[in-house]
Parts: sequence; C-alpha cells; structure tokens
Amino acid sequence: MRTIATIALLISMGLVGPAFAKKDRPGPDWIPADQVTQKLKDAGYSSITELEADDGHWEGEGVKNSVKMEFHVDPKTGAITKEKPDKD
Repeated sequence: MRTIATIALLISMGLVGPAFAKKDRPGPDWIPADQVTQKLKDAGYSSITELEADDGHWEGEGVKNSVKMEFHVDPKTGAITKEKPDKD
C-alpha cells in the first residue's frame, strides 16, 4: 500500500508522468517512421494503417498476406520483434 501511495503522490506532483510520456515518443536514436514503414513493406506488409511510438518501441497495424496484423518493431534496428493477427 505504501508504494501505491508514493506513486500516487509523485503522479499528482507531476514527477512521474513526464517520465512515462517519454516512452510514447521516438527517441533521438530511433530510426525514422518512414524507414520503419519501408522495412515493414520489405517484410511483406502491403499497407501500414497505424504506426506510433509506444512503450519504448514502434507499434502499429498493417496488412500482410491479406491478414490485418499488429506488430512491434525494434526502434534502433527496425527488426520486427512481434507480430500477430489483429483480433479487432
């Protein structure tokens, strides 16, 4: 309980929020979104419908082999680290 109270206090003071927000922005050493899009197309994606920085990686949705997919991409190498069919 004490940890939760401490985190709540830090959030209310604005000390934790900015640290979390930085994870949702591309870092200075990340490859640009247009290069990520090209790497995804090279990997067989016919269209990219969503691409954003999230939790320290590129994340998005696209179509591969006529299947709507969700994916994660390494922000520094452009390698696809996770992909699965989109259930939505």
